[in-house]
Amino acid sequence: MHIPRFPEPAATGTVAIRATPAQAYAVISDPTAMVRFAEEAYRARWLDGATRAAVGARFQGWNRNGRRRWATRCRITDADPARRFAYEVTATPLAVPISRWQYDITPTEEGCTVTETNWMRVPLWFIPVAVLITGVRDRMGANGTYISTTLDRLKAHLEAAPASRP
Repeated sequence: MHIPRFPEPAATGTVAIRATPAQAYAVISDPTAMVRFAEEAYRARWLDGATRAAVGARFQGWNRNGRRRWATRCRITDADPARRFAYEVTATPLAVPISRWQYDITPTEEGCTVTETNWMRVPLWFIPVAVLITGVRDRMGANGTYISTTLDRLKAHLEAAPASRP
């Protein structure tokens, strides 16, 4: 069993959205849709015949920062419709665990809140390699900024969708 190197969240953010928890979950739990709102991730595809979120399902993600490009493999750990979606990320091709991403959805009178949280799982020896690959020296700070950007874009998308209007 892998014991997290950094047990506390590295970054987190919350946004209130005028959409139902089910509407939010439908987008959040689809990595191929979420890349439209992310700062680094720009492409994703399901692996092993998966077509939707389920515990154990895997997907590959492609990320970029300027000219730098890298791929990750992700395994879904939580797929609780309208409540939580989470996945563990490994760097390819070494299969080094690097992070966990989790989205918690809470119903409100006007829709829901979405909280996005990131934990660092990267072994200490891999941090200099990750900096070389991604060009990001302050991963925790960058992820905090990226979470805010992602949540703002998700909110704008969901609130613009005709189905989320009363």
